[in-house]
Amino acid sequence: MLNFMRHTPFLLPGALCTCLMLVGLGCEGDGTPQGGPETKKAPEIKKVPAGKNITFCIQGDKRFVQVECVVCLREGALEQLLTRKGTKEHEAILAADIDARDLHKALLTTGAEPGSPVQYQPRFKAPTGPTVKVSVQWEEKGKLRTEPAQKWVMNAMTNKELKSDWVFAGSRFVKAFDEGKPDYYLANDGDVVCVANFESALLDLPFNSSKADAERSFVAFTERIPPKDTKVILILEPVLEKKDAKPTEKK
Repeated sequence: MLNFMRHTPFLLPGALCTCLMLVGLGCEGDGTPQGGPETKKAPEIKKVPAGKNITFCIQGDKRFVQVECVVCLREGALEQLLTRKGTKEHEAILAADIDARDLHKALLTTGAEPGSPVQYQPRFKAPTGPTVKVSVQWEEKGKLRTEPAQKWVMNAMTNKELKSDWVFAGSRFVKAFDEGKPDYYLANDGDVVCVANFESALLDLPFNSSKADAERSFVAFTERIPPKDTKVILILEPVLEKKDAKPTEKK
């Protein structure tokens, strides 16, 4: 019987470990706009590679992750917003050539701590974890567009866009049978950013969203999604609780 390891330590790449120290020294940045009207000049985005097609970003007080992906589906029922290339492109809007473990590490570097994937036995328990704001960014007619990823996902029951944010559930590891081989990260089977609940989801919706074919709630919002093979940057920004400032000591 497979042994599931809830929390397997991640070794963060050296570039990520030292990134916060390098912010003031000038990490590489390109000032990519994050969408919406600007009343003042936005801080420069400083970037650190966090794995193939994954970038850890700092913009002022913000910490977020960018994933380079492409549109792989524009219509039909969905199980994922983002899947891993070569896995579940037939039921996901976006596909990325990534190692999901690298994305997990990058989210850890923002300060987010994973919660728990969906639980079905002995009773249903919805996925938990810190909220993650997810946006899509792409070029259209020579202009850069950025909008919430929910706009690309339609609730099949209401014909309206998805209203919920995602949570960092954190997927799971399966212990390798062969001694000396690394444990397997289940999200690498394709369940990276899900709209149907999976025990293997890295990011999931925090409510009961069936994965049964006859009961799936979400479909692609076709008219809002750019053509297939369009290059897209998926932006993942965890919403972290602010720590209370320490009270000032009275003299």
